[in-house]
Amino acid sequence: MLSRFHHLTLLFALALLCPMAPAQPTPAGESTDYVLQPSDLIRVMVFQEPDLQREVRITQEYTITLPLIGTIEVRNKTVRQVEELIHDLYNKDYLVNPQINLTVLEYTQRTVQVVGSVNQPGAVVFPPEKKMGLVEAIARAGGQNRIADLKRVRLTRTSPEGKTENFIVNVDDLMKGVSGEQWLLLKGDVIFVPEKIF
Repeated sequence: MLSRFHHLTLLFALALLCPMAPAQPTPAGESTDYVLQPSDLIRVMVFQEPDLQREVRITQEYTITLPLIGTIEVRNKTVRQVEELIHDLYNKDYLVNPQINLTVLEYTQRTVQVVGSVNQPGAVVFPPEKKMGLVEAIARAGGQNRIADLKRVRLTRTSPEGKTENFIVNVDDLMKGVSGEQWLLLKGDVIFVPEKIF
């Protein structure tokens, strides 16, 4: 009788859980806090509205164009934020509480340049849909060589408006955990590791 009770309890629990599963689940490994980039290829699906499904590539101006709602800007927005934006635009005039699912089909290749006193200077590619810090970029460039001065690493960054900024970073402190700053990198950053001055 006890085993039958447990069996019925399990079936009841499964019956309760199944309707709550999302209609369009996010694929395993898909990061909803990934910030969308120009040239990313995305698929936008509206549950039970197949005519509205689109695969679109984000333009260099950070825009996409979708049926009915037209062109929308996705600059500095995550996958989840764009899903919410699309939901709100469709919900406003066209659909009642639509379920939106946005999937990144193809990530644009994001690279930074690591030059100077490292073992493998050159382009370092970001892992797809992930962030990369200054320390990791140097490690991916084969690490610093024996004459590197990690206390005076220069990070050069160009803004979308074309303005160039230079930062001097004590990477030695970052590696030791002394500095709380992560120095997350952006596409196109240039990292120069100087030689020690003897």
